Amino acid sequence: MQKLKVPIKYDGKMLNKFVLDSFPKLPQNQFYKALRKKDIRINDVKVNDNAILHEGDIVTIYIVDNILEGNNTIQIDKVFEDDNILVINKPSQIEVVSYNNEESLTSILKKEYSYIEPCHRLDRNTKGLVLFAKNEDSLHILLEAFKTHEIEKHYKALVYGKPIKDHDILDAYLFKDSKKSQVYISSDAKEGYLPIETEYSVISINNDGTSLLDVVLHTGRTHQIRAHLAYMGIPIIGDGKYGKNEINKKYGKTTQQLTAYMLKFCFKNDKGMLDYLNNLEIKL
Repeated sequence: MQKLKVPIKYDGKMLNKFVLDSFPKLPQNQFYKALRKKDIRINDVKVNDNAILHEGDIVTIYIVDNILEGNNTIQIDKVFEDDNILVINKPSQIEVVSYNNEESLTSILKKEYSYIEPCHRLDRNTKGLVLFAKNEDSLHILLEAFKTHEIEKHYKALVYGKPIKDHDILDAYLFKDSKKSQVYISSDAKEGYLPIETEYSVISINNDGTSLLDVVLHTGRTHQIRAHLAYMGIPIIGDGKYGKNEINKKYGKTTQQLTAYMLKFCFKNDKGMLDYLNNLEIKL
């Protein structure tokens, strides 16, 4: 991601001219792809057309730096690997799985491995650990373990404000609006809303008005952590969808400060070929 201020020489010029001049190695198709996906903002407003710029405009480009520099290869950070599983530290701005033929973490790995499948997902702009199975038997076991909550995913969330309690399990209801790609939270049960449960513990209370939380999901709904914490009045800093723009500007963050930092295997019964993973913690 890059944030640029438009100089006077580009006043009245088109967005593509400014961006492609600023990043001469950026392929044009990558620019227009970002435009279609609304991954470019002008003065914090998402745009999907080739707008006219004015001196002083702030253009924020949500394209990973290596692509901006003309290198389409995503660097793969392997945190743990054995014969059955692979754990990757996913960067932001890439999907775990893509359904529209765009490059994803999984499609990159499939070029290297004869069999590789993700066992769970992270939001596009959430960084951190993703667990992959390297064979079909492992995939079956791990998917079932996630369903029965025998694999814990821990996140670090930097939020604005201070929670009322140092530790709590929050209950609410979530509705997903697929057309808007957004979710809504309610404290009461409503038609179309599904129950959610989010557990957090305070890691630190910081002098700058922020708090760092360890968060564990007991239900895995879309955007659950981001929306639930925002609903509780402690939005994640940098979250452009559920956070507050004035807070994000204050801290200079343009992507959500949310990282999946630990996977903990806590099997309740024998897992056959993967039983050796029991009690293992994989951390960033």
